[in-house]
Amino acid sequence: MRTARTFHNRYLLILAAIFALVLLASAIDPYDRHDWLLENALVFAFVIFFALTCKRFPLSRLSVTLIFIFMCVHEIGAHYTYSQVPYNAWTKAIFGNSLNNIMGWDRNHFDRLVHFLYGFLLAYPIREIFLRIASVKGFWGYFLPLDITMSTSMIYELIEWAAAEIFGGDLGVAYLGTQGDVWDAHKDMLFATIGAVIAMTITAVINIYINTNFVREWADSLRVKKRRPLGEDELKRLWRKRDKK
Repeated sequence: MRTARTFHNRYLLILAAIFALVLLASAIDPYDRHDWLLENALVFAFVIFFALTCKRFPLSRLSVTLIFIFMCVHEIGAHYTYSQVPYNAWTKAIFGNSLNNIMGWDRNHFDRLVHFLYGFLLAYPIREIFLRIASVKGFWGYFLPLDITMSTSMIYELIEWAAAEIFGGDLGVAYLGTQGDVWDAHKDMLFATIGAVIAMTITAVINIYINTNFVREWADSLRVKKRRPLGEDELKRLWRKRDKK
Protein backbone atom coordinates (compact mmCIF):
# COMPACT_ATOMS: atom_id res chain seq x y z
CA MET A 1 0.00 0.00 0.00
CA ARG A 2 2.80 2.38 0.95
CA THR A 3 4.70 1.50 -2.24
CA ALA A 4 1.63 2.25 -4.37
CA ARG A 5 1.13 5.57 -2.57
CA THR A 6 4.79 6.48 -3.00
CA PHE A 7 4.61 5.70 -6.71
CA HIS A 8 1.41 7.77 -7.01
CA ASN A 9 2.99 10.78 -5.26
CA ARG A 10 6.14 10.48 -7.35
CA TYR A 11 4.04 10.39 -10.51
CA LEU A 12 2.21 13.57 -9.44
CA LEU A 13 5.52 15.31 -8.74
CA ILE A 14 6.83 14.37 -12.19
CA LEU A 15 3.72 15.76 -13.90
CA ALA A 16 3.87 18.88 -11.72
CA ALA A 17 7.52 19.45 -12.67
CA ILE A 18 6.81 18.96 -16.38
CA PHE A 19 3.84 21.34 -16.25
CA ALA A 20 5.94 23.93 -14.43
CA LEU A 21 8.39 23.80 -17.33
CA VAL A 22 5.54 24.05 -19.86
CA LEU A 23 4.09 27.03 -17.99
CA LEU A 24 7.51 28.67 -17.85
CA ALA A 25 8.03 28.14 -21.59
CA SER A 26 4.56 29.55 -22.26
CA ALA A 27 5.42 32.64 -20.22
CA ILE A 28 8.56 33.41 -22.25
CA ASP A 29 7.81 36.18 -24.73
CA PRO A 30 4.10 35.37 -25.29
CA TYR A 31 2.23 36.96 -28.19
CA ASP A 32 0.28 39.16 -25.76
CA ARG A 33 1.46 39.31 -22.13
CA HIS A 34 -1.84 40.64 -20.78
CA ASP A 35 -3.82 37.97 -22.62
CA TRP A 36 -1.42 35.31 -21.26
CA LEU A 37 -2.14 36.46 -17.73
CA LEU A 38 -5.86 36.52 -18.39
CA GLU A 39 -5.82 33.06 -19.99
CA ASN A 40 -3.93 31.65 -17.00
CA ALA A 41 -6.03 33.19 -14.24
CA LEU A 42 -8.15 30.04 -13.93
CA VAL A 43 -5.06 27.86 -14.31
CA PHE A 44 -3.37 29.53 -11.33
CA ALA A 45 -6.57 29.16 -9.29
CA PHE A 46 -6.87 25.47 -10.21
CA VAL A 47 -3.21 24.72 -9.42
CA ILE A 48 -3.58 26.27 -5.95
CA PHE A 49 -6.85 24.37 -5.34
CA PHE A 50 -5.32 21.09 -6.53
CA ALA A 51 -2.24 21.54 -4.35
CA LEU A 52 -4.44 22.14 -1.29
CA THR A 53 -6.72 19.14 -1.91
CA CYS A 54 -4.60 16.48 -3.61
CA LYS A 55 -3.43 14.94 -0.32
CA ARG A 56 -6.93 14.68 1.19
CA PHE A 57 -8.62 13.76 -2.08
CA PRO A 58 -6.06 12.21 -4.46
CA LEU A 59 -7.37 11.69 -7.97
CA SER A 60 -6.39 8.61 -9.94
CA ARG A 61 -3.31 8.79 -12.13
CA LEU A 62 -5.57 8.50 -15.17
CA SER A 63 -7.60 11.57 -14.16
CA VAL A 64 -4.49 13.56 -13.28
CA THR A 65 -2.88 12.65 -16.61
CA LEU A 66 -5.97 13.76 -18.55
CA ILE A 67 -6.02 17.08 -16.68
CA PHE A 68 -2.28 17.49 -17.28
CA ILE A 69 -2.64 16.97 -21.04
CA PHE A 70 -5.47 19.49 -21.25
CA MET A 71 -3.56 22.14 -19.31
CA CYS A 72 -0.45 21.67 -21.50
CA VAL A 73 -2.51 22.16 -24.66
CA HIS A 74 -4.12 25.21 -23.08
CA GLU A 75 -0.68 26.73 -22.45
CA ILE A 76 0.01 26.61 -26.19
CA GLY A 77 -3.11 28.71 -26.75
CA ALA A 78 -2.17 31.04 -23.90
CA HIS A 79 1.30 31.61 -25.36
CA TYR A 80 0.17 32.49 -28.88
CA THR A 81 -3.42 33.54 -28.05
CA TYR A 82 -5.88 30.99 -29.35
CA SER A 83 -6.62 32.70 -32.65
CA GLN A 84 -2.90 33.04 -33.49
CA VAL A 85 -1.58 29.52 -32.82
CA PRO A 86 0.56 28.81 -35.93
CA TYR A 87 -0.49 25.21 -36.49
CA ASN A 88 -0.73 25.93 -40.23
CA ALA A 89 2.95 26.86 -40.32
CA TRP A 90 3.81 23.70 -38.38
CA THR A 91 1.84 21.39 -40.68
CA LYS A 92 3.24 23.13 -43.75
CA ALA A 93 6.79 22.66 -42.49
CA ILE A 94 6.14 18.95 -41.82
CA PHE A 95 3.81 17.94 -44.66
CA GLY A 96 4.41 20.70 -47.20
CA ASN A 97 0.84 21.98 -46.93
CA SER A 98 -1.13 23.83 -44.26
CA LEU A 99 -3.91 22.04 -42.38
CA ASN A 100 -6.42 24.80 -43.21
CA ASN A 101 -5.64 24.41 -46.91
CA ILE A 102 -6.07 20.64 -46.71
CA MET A 103 -9.36 20.90 -44.80
CA GLY A 104 -10.68 23.98 -46.62
CA TRP A 105 -10.93 26.04 -43.43
CA ASP A 106 -10.88 29.86 -43.35
CA ARG A 107 -10.32 30.48 -39.61
CA ASN A 108 -7.90 29.30 -36.96
CA HIS A 109 -9.54 26.30 -35.30
CA PHE A 110 -7.16 25.75 -32.39
CA ASP A 111 -9.82 27.03 -29.99
CA ARG A 112 -12.25 24.42 -31.30
CA LEU A 113 -9.68 21.71 -30.56
CA VAL A 114 -9.21 22.89 -26.99
CA HIS A 115 -12.95 23.07 -26.36
CA PHE A 116 -13.30 19.54 -27.72
CA LEU A 117 -10.45 18.37 -25.46
CA TYR A 118 -12.12 20.08 -22.51
CA GLY A 119 -15.00 17.66 -22.81
CA PHE A 120 -12.97 14.67 -24.01
CA LEU A 121 -10.24 14.90 -21.35
CA LEU A 122 -12.06 16.33 -18.33
CA ALA A 123 -15.33 14.40 -18.38
CA TYR A 124 -13.66 11.35 -16.83
CA PRO A 125 -12.06 13.24 -13.90
CA ILE A 126 -15.47 14.82 -13.28
CA ARG A 127 -17.00 11.33 -13.34
CA GLU A 128 -14.45 10.12 -10.78
CA ILE A 129 -15.38 12.99 -8.46
CA PHE A 130 -19.09 12.18 -8.74
CA LEU A 131 -18.50 8.48 -8.10
CA ARG A 132 -16.30 9.04 -5.08
CA ILE A 133 -18.11 11.96 -3.42
CA ALA A 134 -21.76 11.64 -4.43
CA SER A 135 -21.65 7.82 -4.88
CA VAL A 136 -23.59 8.06 -8.13
CA LYS A 137 -24.13 4.85 -10.06
CA GLY A 138 -25.36 3.63 -13.41
CA PHE A 139 -26.87 6.21 -15.76
CA TRP A 140 -26.01 9.16 -13.48
CA GLY A 141 -22.32 8.29 -13.52
CA TYR A 142 -22.30 9.11 -17.24
CA PHE A 143 -24.98 11.79 -17.53
CA LEU A 144 -23.80 14.05 -14.70
CA PRO A 145 -20.20 14.39 -16.01
CA LEU A 146 -21.69 15.28 -19.40
CA ASP A 147 -24.06 17.75 -17.75
CA ILE A 148 -21.28 19.40 -15.74
CA THR A 149 -19.05 19.61 -18.82
CA MET A 150 -21.83 21.33 -20.77
CA SER A 151 -22.77 23.73 -17.96
CA THR A 152 -19.17 24.72 -17.14
CA SER A 153 -18.51 25.23 -20.84
CA MET A 154 -21.45 27.65 -20.88
CA ILE A 155 -20.15 29.38 -17.74
CA TYR A 156 -16.73 29.81 -19.36
CA GLU A 157 -18.32 31.44 -22.40
CA LEU A 158 -20.06 33.88 -20.05
CA ILE A 159 -16.72 34.57 -18.34
CA GLU A 160 -15.15 35.27 -21.75
CA TRP A 161 -17.97 37.64 -22.62
CA ALA A 162 -17.70 39.45 -19.27
CA ALA A 163 -13.91 39.75 -19.58
CA ALA A 164 -14.23 41.12 -23.12
CA GLU A 165 -16.75 43.69 -21.90
CA ILE A 166 -14.63 44.69 -18.90
CA PHE A 167 -11.22 44.91 -20.57
CA GLY A 168 -12.39 45.80 -24.08
CA GLY A 169 -10.01 46.82 -26.85
CA ASP A 170 -7.45 44.43 -28.30
CA LEU A 171 -7.19 42.47 -25.05
CA GLY A 172 -10.91 41.76 -25.02
CA VAL A 173 -10.85 40.71 -28.67
CA ALA A 174 -7.81 38.46 -28.13
CA TYR A 175 -9.37 36.77 -25.08
CA LEU A 176 -12.77 36.31 -26.70
CA GLY A 177 -11.26 34.96 -29.93
CA THR A 178 -14.48 34.82 -31.95
CA GLN A 179 -12.64 35.67 -35.19
CA GLY A 180 -15.79 37.27 -36.55
CA ASP A 181 -18.00 34.20 -36.01
CA VAL A 182 -21.26 35.24 -34.32
CA TRP A 183 -21.93 31.59 -33.41
CA ASP A 184 -18.47 31.03 -31.92
CA ALA A 185 -19.68 30.48 -28.34
CA HIS A 186 -22.36 28.03 -29.46
CA LYS A 187 -19.87 26.03 -31.54
CA ASP A 188 -17.36 25.97 -28.67
CA MET A 189 -20.00 24.55 -26.33
CA LEU A 190 -21.01 22.01 -28.99
CA PHE A 191 -17.43 20.77 -29.38
CA ALA A 192 -17.03 20.43 -25.61
CA THR A 193 -20.27 18.44 -25.52
CA ILE A 194 -19.15 16.17 -28.37
CA GLY A 195 -15.86 15.53 -26.57
CA ALA A 196 -17.64 14.62 -23.33
CA VAL A 197 -20.11 12.35 -25.14
CA ILE A 198 -17.24 10.46 -26.78
CA ALA A 199 -15.37 10.16 -23.46
CA MET A 200 -18.42 8.84 -21.61
CA THR A 201 -19.26 6.47 -24.46
CA ILE A 202 -15.75 4.99 -24.33
CA THR A 203 -16.01 4.70 -20.55
CA ALA A 204 -19.39 2.99 -20.82
CA VAL A 205 -18.15 0.51 -23.45
CA ILE A 206 -15.18 -0.43 -21.25
CA ASN A 207 -17.45 -0.86 -18.22
CA ILE A 208 -19.92 -2.96 -20.19
CA TYR A 209 -17.05 -5.29 -21.04
CA ILE A 210 -15.48 -5.58 -17.57
CA ASN A 211 -18.40 -4.94 -15.18
CA THR A 212 -20.80 -7.88 -15.04
CA ASN A 213 -23.29 -5.79 -13.03
CA PHE A 214 -23.39 -2.92 -15.54
CA VAL A 215 -26.98 -3.52 -16.73
CA ARG A 216 -28.27 -4.09 -13.19
CA GLU A 217 -26.60 -0.92 -11.88
CA TRP A 218 -27.91 1.11 -14.83
CA ALA A 219 -31.47 -0.14 -14.29
CA ASP A 220 -31.30 0.37 -10.51
CA SER A 221 -30.04 3.95 -10.96
CA LEU A 222 -33.23 4.77 -12.90
CA ARG A 223 -35.56 3.07 -10.43
CA VAL A 224 -37.77 5.37 -8.32
CA LYS A 225 -36.35 5.37 -4.78
CA LYS A 226 -39.03 7.51 -3.09
CA ARG A 227 -42.55 7.18 -4.39
CA ARG A 228 -43.92 10.00 -2.24
CA PRO A 229 -43.80 13.42 -3.98
CA LEU A 230 -41.48 16.05 -2.55
CA GLY A 231 -41.97 19.80 -3.06
CA GLU A 232 -44.70 21.30 -0.88
CA ASP A 233 -45.43 17.91 0.78
CA GLU A 234 -41.83 17.54 1.87
CA LEU A 235 -41.77 21.12 3.14
CA LYS A 236 -44.85 20.42 5.30
CA ARG A 237 -43.23 17.27 6.70
CA LEU A 238 -40.01 19.09 7.56
CA TRP A 239 -41.95 21.97 9.11
CA ARG A 240 -43.97 19.60 11.34
CA LYS A 241 -40.77 17.80 12.29
CA ARG A 242 -39.25 21.14 13.27
CA ASP A 243 -42.26 22.11 15.41
CA LYS A 244 -42.10 18.83 17.33
CA LYS A 245 -38.57 19.54 18.52
